[in-house]
Amino acid sequence: MWPQDPSRKEVLRFAVSCRILTLMLQALFNAIIPDHHAEAFSPPRLAPSGFVDQLVDGLLGGLSRWDAEHFLFIAEHGYLYEHNFAFFPGFPLALMVGTELLRPLRGLLSLRSCLLISVASLNFLFFMLAAVALHDLGCLVLHCPRQAFYAALLFCLSPANVFLAAGYSEALFALLTFSAMGQLERGRVWTSGLLFAIATGVRSNGLVSVGFLMHSQCQGFFSSLTMLNPLRQLFKLMASLFLSVFTLGLPFALFQYYAYTQFCLPGSARPIPEPLVQLAVDKGYRIAEGNEPPWCFWDVPLIYSYIQDVYWNVGFLKYYELRQVPNFLLAAPVTILVVWATWTYVTTHPWLCLTLGLQRSKNNKTLEKPDLGFLSPKVFVYLVHAAVLLLFGGLCMHVQVPAYLIGRHGSEAPAQRQELVNHTLSPRWNEMVSALLPGPSLVISLSL
Repeated sequence: MWPQDPSRKEVLRFAVSCRILTLMLQALFNAIIPDHHAEAFSPPRLAPSGFVDQLVDGLLGGLSRWDAEHFLFIAEHGYLYEHNFAFFPGFPLALMVGTELLRPLRGLLSLRSCLLISVASLNFLFFMLAAVALHDLGCLVLHCPRQAFYAALLFCLSPANVFLAAGYSEALFALLTFSAMGQLERGRVWTSGLLFAIATGVRSNGLVSVGFLMHSQCQGFFSSLTMLNPLRQLFKLMASLFLSVFTLGLPFALFQYYAYTQFCLPGSARPIPEPLVQLAVDKGYRIAEGNEPPWCFWDVPLIYSYIQDVYWNVGFLKYYELRQVPNFLLAAPVTILVVWATWTYVTTHPWLCLTLGLQRSKNNKTLEKPDLGFLSPKVFVYLVHAAVLLLFGGLCMHVQVPAYLIGRHGSEAPAQRQELVNHTLSPRWNEMVSALLPGPSLVISLSL
């Protein structure tokens, strides 16, 4: 069992220490540094707050900034505003469950305070389990326990770690995705698909994970061609691919349909408290009552695409402006690392990359000792995931987003070229740096 493994216990202990330190620093700096007054979503508090509520807000209020307000608002009020639908329901549902467990304290705490406590406690738990899941995944993919160990530690120290502590869905998404990857590496395709599907209900970027399932199924198909009926295996492959796409796409489709019923079908609007209606009037937020939004008349009425375009200005090359140069510089280190790692891997395994990771050498009968660490053949699909994410994110998202989302999942280091590091850094640092991808927190998508 994993608790008896010394390295896993050390990873768990380190994750707990990092999370405690993060929460303490959050409370300290939230108290001594004035908040930045940005035009961010900040709904009014409908319930009065007592002394205990103020104490909870002073200790944990730093976890509720920026997009965390959306998740807290959705957990408390549901999806009332159009732009709330940019945030998927998995994490708000988890917060609601956590709040129900705190129901005995509702006479002492407001719902808002219970939600903040749920954010802190649940993300604490999700983060610890994600670090352990990443360690296990690294051992399976890298066949190098030492690098897997360092990968998990570096995941805990990521500069983007704040998103794993605050009221964001990152920690839950990381846990589900790392666990799904680990199950897939163990050959448990159905369990992996279920976890990937749940992850899609947490963040839309979970859709990208279908590539892992499809690649695994294609590997199984090609490995069985010489032994079994090809036509039967091809039919089985097509059915598996369809089922994978359907399973991971279903949570996304259901959520889009729910939005359609709220904004595009008559009589589906819910009553909204007057202060929240006034906020919509003051800020120009769209609510269900009123004129139907333009996306209702699209051939495929996807509210998610509309919100990303209208509210966040996300689209092809839309972020390429002179005033965004500082953000391009911010993204440069991770970009260089991923490009460097991709080049290193491709030049080391050209045939493997040419065959999309399905055949290691031209001669199938050639027996070679498998590479360990970053150059392991199993790393291919994770590196492709990181490279595609970086390419798509750099062209179609806010350019700093791919950098931070790759960073917060510990995958920025695929970029480290093993040979150069061996000549420029100490062996121990080399192991730590080169482990960043392999433990492949491997890029999982996500954009704010």
